[in-house]
Amino acid sequence: MNSNVEIIEVRWHGRGGQGAVTAAELLAKAAYIDGYKDVQAFPFFGAERRGAPVTAFTRISSKKIHLRSQIYNPDVVVVLDPSLLGMVNVLEGLRNGGMLVVNISKQPEELLEMGIPPKYKIATVDATKIALDLGLKVAGIPVLKG
Repeated sequence: MNSNVEIIEVRWHGRGGQGAVTAAELLAKAAYIDGYKDVQAFPFFGAERRGAPVTAFTRISSKKIHLRSQIYNPDVVVVLDPSLLGMVNVLEGLRNGGMLVVNISKQPEELLEMGIPPKYKIATVDATKIALDLGLKVAGIPVLKG
């Protein structure tokens, strides 16, 4: 645990059924177990259905969290479905120097070539391949789609 961290805010973008809400909750639980004083995890719901864009949020803090709003200026944005990069402004509000994590088989440099500004830290992971390799499926569909 980094006790100097006052609050870390994460916004998750995915599609219904991919596990964005579950991932937000798991990160919050892991942070709490790791010793952070307070955590929050919550979805933003509208008329979502399987496959529709979904947003979820995680707050992690070394102090009591008094905020009860959406996260508008996240420190980290996680994108579970790379097709959302062209559909949703996933970078909206991301702090300068913030981290963008994308489930994609490309290297971070390739995202720069796709127009992601270099003012963000970029990480990529082929989570879809990992999910398929581990047999993580719901109703025969991978939990994460690429």
